[in-house]
Formats: sequence, structure tokens, C-alpha cells
Amino acid sequence: MKRNVIIGGAWPYANSSLHLGHLVALLPGDFLARYHRKKGDNVLYVSGTDCHGTPITIRAKKENKEPKEISDYYNEEFSRTFKKMNFSYDLYTQTEDDYHKEKVKEIFRKIYDNKYIIEKEEQQPYCPKCNKFLADRELILQCPNCGNETKGEECDCGYTPTIEELIKYAKCQECGTKVIEKPNKNLYIALSKLQPLVEKYYNEKSKYWRKNSQNETLKYLKQGLIDRAVTRDLEWGIDIPVDGYESKKMYVWIDAVLGYTTASMKYCEEHNLNWEDYWKENENALIYMVHGKDNIIFHSIILPALLYAMNENMKTPDKMVSCEYLNINDEKISKSKGNGITILDLTEQYDIDSIRYYFLSNGPEKKDGNFSTEEFKTVHNSDLVNKYGNFINRTLKFKGLEQIKVSEIDKEIEEKIEETYKNVSNNIENLEFRKAIEEIIDLVEYGNKYYDDKKPWVLYKENMPEFEKVIYNCANIIANLANLFEPVMPETSNKIKKYLDIENINDWKKIIINKSIELKDINPLFERIK
Repeated sequence: MKRNVIIGGAWPYANSSLHLGHLVALLPGDFLARYHRKKGDNVLYVSGTDCHGTPITIRAKKENKEPKEISDYYNEEFSRTFKKMNFSYDLYTQTEDDYHKEKVKEIFRKIYDNKYIIEKEEQQPYCPKCNKFLADRELILQCPNCGNETKGEECDCGYTPTIEELIKYAKCQECGTKVIEKPNKNLYIALSKLQPLVEKYYNEKSKYWRKNSQNETLKYLKQGLIDRAVTRDLEWGIDIPVDGYESKKMYVWIDAVLGYTTASMKYCEEHNLNWEDYWKENENALIYMVHGKDNIIFHSIILPALLYAMNENMKTPDKMVSCEYLNINDEKISKSKGNGITILDLTEQYDIDSIRYYFLSNGPEKKDGNFSTEEFKTVHNSDLVNKYGNFINRTLKFKGLEQIKVSEIDKEIEEKIEETYKNVSNNIENLEFRKAIEEIIDLVEYGNKYYDDKKPWVLYKENMPEFEKVIYNCANIIANLANLFEPVMPETSNKIKKYLDIENINDWKKIIINKSIELKDINPLFERIK
């Protein structure tokens, strides 16, 4: 049965270029989208640029620009980056999109009317010189833990200052004035009231999540959910559709996580589809949330809470695809250290499919990963050149071979191919992407062993019918490898399918070549990196 599948890729923040940490967090979304399309499911793969919030306004001031100039610049760069990496979004939008802004305001008002958004007054840091309340990112102080100067949101040492510490010690980042304490009225999402629903959701669905999502979510639930501000004192952001809050804007996290629903609505509206088929409770719908470790609670607690607060039988996410952190040369990626490698920089040096293969087959699924160019080159040369590329080259570029003739498929090979599809599917849907790719590489190694055992270079001279059978069987293995690897390496798979004249086959099932194939213009798929 076809499923209606939502794949939501976390919305990158528009204040700096995308680095490899973003890639390992978001690439699994494209992998899933391509896989589910091949399975015949109705896929809606959405994401966008997170355009609002304090960091963008701070950057705009430093560069003497308007916040929209900053967000537009990075939105264009992000779109270009994802296109370069062959991400197959059905819709990549932005929170500055007019459709998104209007829909988010509608949802916000709905939650407010349902009494899940409430008014509170609390003490907050205030700059008497700039005459405004300050967010944590607008503050600087000496870290109470390590003693280094840090922004109020979080220190590089991992310590997050308390609101009391910010009020007591922090200064305004813009003017350097010591902050004072002042009461401020804001609207809050009543997470404490929604906790029973979120707990029920966790108990029902967390068994389908990555372990880090389970642990992080359970930690917050055990502590008890705290009501969280949804309005803030900013000039850049989405307006609040509640009287008395005209001077405030919507907090960026509520704006962005609701983007999964608004992007779905927009795409469906433009393509004559019903968004409720994806986002209303039904047994035929499946929702993945794809993100990094630092975004877990926004997807596992905040988003479900907002969906419940709408009181409209909204479907909550089924699977949390949350990766661990990626280090660079054994160091945590840090803006202050400047040790991040941008995705675009890497694409200028290496093959796109090779990059995709490396980060899906070596992604930090269960523990922090590490990237080094030496390790990347080793994996490329070993898996893609020596194993996969070698098997294809010595089969399709066999000296004197001009045509693959239809022969008899070896029963053991047919069973091995079918078993591979089954095992890869199970691993993908259990969020074990590394194991899924290991299964495909196992089929590559099986093909190489079959080739070596059958010695076609001897058969070519001594037994032509047997030679043609061996080459035919190898070609069938290659055809299925191209199909299995397509969600990982789409460009490479398309080239192989063109070589074998099977470009019209896109289903997730065993391929058996049933016609003779003329071989021409066969070129090596991967170059060795020295």
C-alpha cells in the first residue's frame, strides 16, 4: 500500500554558511525521500531557511545592512548548496515567505484561542542605554564555569548561564552597558499543561526514534516541561496576531517548526493535493523529522505540543532521525575556532556522489563522528574505486565485449539480490543507514567474488556461451546495485542505468535484464584520489 510520507529537514539558520555538521544532519532526509519515492510512496519532502531572530539582526547591525538582506543572501546560498548536493526537496522555502507568515499567524491565533498560549510577566535583562529588553544572544558575560567571555546563550565550554546569572553579570553586547532587571510581559506556550499529551506521544512513538532523541526527550519530561515564551522584543520577525502585542515578534523556534506544516500546505495547494492526507491522523501517513542533536527537543517536544494545541486531530511525527555531532580533525566544530568546513568548499574539491556516499556510510548515527580529508580519501578509494568502480569497469569494459546478451540468471544471484533489497529496506526504515549501505557494499563484494571465481578472462577464450552467461549475471548485479545505490549516489546510478539502457526502471525491486544491450561510451565512474 502506498503511504503518504512527510520528510521534514531541519531549517538551517540564515546567519552563516552551511558546514559539514549541517550536511550530516540533513543528508539523511534526501536519502529517505529518494528511497520512499522508489518504494512508490507519495512523498512530500520539505524544508526552508530560518530567516528571523536575534543573530540575524546582530549580524545586520555589524554589516550595516537590513536583516532581510542577510537572510536573502543566505537563503540563496543555502538553496544553491542543496541543489549542488542533489537534495530533492519538493519545496524548499523560507520563513520570510508571505504564505508561511500568514499561515503561522493563523495557527498561533488558533492555539491562543484554545488557551494553550497564555500571558505572563517575568523579570528580564534590560539595557538602560539602548532602552530595550535583551535576548541571551545579545548579552556578553564572563562564563561562571570556565571564566572566558561568552555570549549569554551558551559558552563554548558547554555551560548555559541561568537567567539570574545573566541579570546579575551580563552586559549589553551592542553598547557594553551593565544590564538591569525589569519586568516584561510576554505570551508563553503552556508546555506544563501539554505535558500529559507529550508524555503519551513519547510512550507511543519513541520506540521508532534514534536513541539520542529518546534520551534527550525523556530527560526534559522527567524534569517537567516549563512554559516557554513565544513572543520577544524584536523588530525583525513575524507579527503577533494578539491585541496588545503589536510591538513584539514571534519567537523564531515556533515560527520555524511550524514551517513543516505551512510548507506542506503551500505545496499541496499549488499541486492540487490535500495537505490533510499527510498531516491528519490516519494509518497510511508517516512523518520523519530529520535534524541534528542540538535540535532534538524542538522536534520531539515543541512541535508535537504545538500540533496538540491546535485541537484539530493533527498527526505527530513518527520517526526522529537525529544525528550526533560531527567533529573536524578530532575537534568540535566552533565558529570561534573557525574550524568548520563549508559544504560548498568540499564540493569544489570532490565528487558530489562520493561526498554523499561518505557521509551516509559514515554518518554519526549513534555517537559523535569525525571528519578528516585523509579518511574521506581512504573510503573513496577503497569502497568506490577498488570495489564498486572496479566491478563495473571490468565487467562493462571487458576487452572485446560490445554487447551483453540475454542469458540465464543464476538462482543464487537472484536470491542474493532479493535478500539485499529486503535487508536494505529494513535497515533504512529502522534508521540504520550505515548498515543499509553495508548491505549494498556486501552485494558489491559478492559480485567481485563471483567474477573472480568464474574467471571470465579464461572463459572468453575457451567457452563463449559460459562467458556470456557470467557477464550477463554480473550485469544484473550491476543493474541492481545502481538501483539500490540511487538514493545514495543518484548521478552515478543514472550513468550506470544509461549504460545498461534501464533508465525507465525506478521501482524498489529486483531488476532482471530482459534484452540485449549494446555497450558504448563506458567511462570510469570514479577517479582515484591521490
